[in-house]
Amino acid sequence: MVLSLVLMTLDHRHHHLQQVKSTLALLVYPIQYLADLPVRGGYWVVEQFSSHQSLIAENRQLREEQLKLRGLLLRFEALETENERLRALLDTSSRLREQVVIAELLAVDLDPFRQQILVNKGRIHGVYPGQPVINAVGVVGQVLEVNTLHSVALLISDPSHALPVQVNRTGLRTLAVGTGNPERLSLRFIPPSEDIEPGDIISTSGLGGRFPADYPVARVIRVDRPSGEPFAVVDAQPMAHLDRSREVLLLWPADGGSDPQQEQGDTHGTEHGDG
Repeated sequence: MVLSLVLMTLDHRHHHLQQVKSTLALLVYPIQYLADLPVRGGYWVVEQFSSHQSLIAENRQLREEQLKLRGLLLRFEALETENERLRALLDTSSRLREQVVIAELLAVDLDPFRQQILVNKGRIHGVYPGQPVINAVGVVGQVLEVNTLHSVALLISDPSHALPVQVNRTGLRTLAVGTGNPERLSLRFIPPSEDIEPGDIISTSGLGGRFPADYPVARVIRVDRPSGEPFAVVDAQPMAHLDRSREVLLLWPADGGSDPQQEQGDTHGTEHGDG
């Protein structure tokens, strides 16, 4: 004990043991480092685990936010597309002489034997049987059945629908008959010698009194002239994209069209679509 006190006094006053302490500290450092290594390793593992968990949580949160943003973007794209359709309909209605009302589709039936749509306008909106139905690009069909708040319209592609039309380029008159396929109409009773070619535009002729004249109906896509047959086989594609429309225009012809009172009970006439 006395020796310790003497050594401490000499070191404190004359620093004789400084070199010894430095040497001992150098020798002891590896032992201290090794002793402390498990603790440091434990801290490092905890830190790495925490960082990994944080990254996983952050990644999960970012993915969720990305999915939400994608959902919103899809909704915005749908709204933008809907706005474009509505603008096209409104632009069409502003250029028409006839009175029109926009109607939304509630249901679509594209069965090969029955091509119909259900719209959200009915008797209280002034809708009447036989009323023309169009959209921004062409003729869709005509009202078949009217209820208080909704109506059923027969598409021009229905097999029972026939519409008087004419070829814009030549003025040739014919009938556009539904085939049960929303992408195809059949043009009837055209002699092989008549001038009609793929690409010709077909419009309403105004005959029959229901559809006003000059509304686009279809574009000719096929013309066959079989040898020995009295009529050519002519197919046309509807302009109105019958299987993709979501809104339509109900048309009141400028000349007053059909009298709604006279049309009641005449829903299933023998000539759907002016036939």
